[in-house]
Amino acid sequence: MDTGLLIALLNPMIALALGAAFLVLWFYQRHRPYLAVLAASYALAAAGFLFQHFTLPIGLAPSKLLSNLCFCVAGSCLSGAVVARYGRRVPYVGIGVLAGGGIAVFCWFLFVQPDLTWRILAINFALGGISLLAAAELRTVRGNGPTENILFVLALLAGLNFLVRTLAVIIAHGPFANYDDLYASSYWTTALLSHALLSLLIALSLFTAAALDVMKALKVETYTDPLSGLLNRRGFEERAGLLLQRCAAAKVPAALVLADLDHFKALNDLHGHPAGDRVIADFAAKLRSAAGARGAAGRIGGEEFAVLLPLSDLAAARLFAEAVRTLYSSGSVDGLPPGTRVTASFGVAARSGDEALGPLMRRADEALYKAKKNGRDSVRLSYERPETMYVQEPLKTG
Repeated sequence: MDTGLLIALLNPMIALALGAAFLVLWFYQRHRPYLAVLAASYALAAAGFLFQHFTLPIGLAPSKLLSNLCFCVAGSCLSGAVVARYGRRVPYVGIGVLAGGGIAVFCWFLFVQPDLTWRILAINFALGGISLLAAAELRTVRGNGPTENILFVLALLAGLNFLVRTLAVIIAHGPFANYDDLYASSYWTTALLSHALLSLLIALSLFTAAALDVMKALKVETYTDPLSGLLNRRGFEERAGLLLQRCAAAKVPAALVLADLDHFKALNDLHGHPAGDRVIADFAAKLRSAAGARGAAGRIGGEEFAVLLPLSDLAAARLFAEAVRTLYSSGSVDGLPPGTRVTASFGVAARSGDEALGPLMRRADEALYKAKKNGRDSVRLSYERPETMYVQEPLKTG
């Protein structure tokens, strides 16, 4: 095979393989549309290189225009997808102005005042600007992890590659009179090789980011109760333990609230399990709303819930529990007969010193037991301290 043809086909083959890989990922993760945009981006880049090397029956000039249209759309899609993947607002206006301006200047120097060198500069400057625009958006998230840092650096390198490399090579070896001179020049060789390298590096970084997304989703599923949407027992204990460590380091108080739905088994038997599921989901929603982002809320048993409240003493935690109890007992649950009253009991314990989660939960559970025993639909507090919970040994004499 001719070496020039092999080099010309290198980028399309790489781009098609990467595009197919992103497409497969998207089929399994339809909730991440940026993967489909990445697949389209790499497919368009492959088409651009093919149209650049092979002249279509429509003629040389339209083939080159179609090729560079593919390049601009591919660069726009790639930048937009990378920015969207990190939750940033895609700068559609900026990307559109750069891509549209680059194509407009390209068309001027293709049809009105033919000049190959200026066409090269127009497209490369447009793609360089789009890359730097993506780097500017990634600048705010580059401290979130290694993949963010790598993609930020790669976006900068891509922008400099389109701008600095193009100018340097054209100044050193240009201008170009025709496409035969272009394809035999160091500009074209460096363009092919740098694009192949950057495409691979960007794709590998994005594959890594996608894999991390899957791992995070699996972790969320592992630590989340599907019915209530709260943390499950394992997730709550891990999150609460971490919050207790932070509270101890900052020397701030923390309190634990345990809640148990009253007469839940009887309600389940009377109205059915679907009604019981709605009761749990309704209570969890109210608990999550009251706890907000500052606390850790979890469903730690069938109808038992727990909330760890940082920066809260016993009085503050009691107010929290009373507010949730009042809100829940005064409301109604969809799917239950009108007038059906559902209540909950609460046990509250404030952390003493560097008390661990286990002892704190035992004290809150004892308070909850008192609330259930004394009529339910109430809040009881634990006034005991771990330091006082021991049996004093008799003094030895003689």
